[in-house]
Amino acid sequence: MQGKGTAVCLPSDIDTDVIIAGRYLRTKDRSIWATHIFEDLDPGIAPRLNGAVIVAGKNFGCGSSREQAAIALREAGVVAVIAPSFARIFFRNAINIGLPLIECDLSCEAGSEVAFDLTKGWVEAGGKRHPIRPLSVRMQDILKAGGLVEYWRDHP
Repeated sequence: MQGKGTAVCLPSDIDTDVIIAGRYLRTKDRSIWATHIFEDLDPGIAPRLNGAVIVAGKNFGCGSSREQAAIALREAGVVAVIAPSFARIFFRNAINIGLPLIECDLSCEAGSEVAFDLTKGWVEAGGKRHPIRPLSVRMQDILKAGGLVEYWRDHP
């Protein structure tokens, strides 16, 4: 699985309440979540996320275990998230809804192009390729299918 997008840089320890504040979860309208994503961190960030690859510091997705945070990222048009480490429950939630997460300690230059190949195990930024922590074949299959539900529809 390959992808690319424009880098949006975020710091370490982004928790799920920063990704999508709980006050917006009273609605199940995911398009509303997408317009309020990261609102308490940067109120103008939501429009920049469509087609973006988030490059963040360590421990991305810490906090609660609710899957709405991963869904909000996908709904906002985020192509992938790259960070040195992820909260484990957030990691599985993201894979299960079809959002690629890439474990790699990568410097970020906002607005630069970031490309990745999960099968070959690399991410490229600033003209340099960096190895990534590989995903299992099953996780890659889930991502290719668009998420766990879609994967099981094809693998009864």
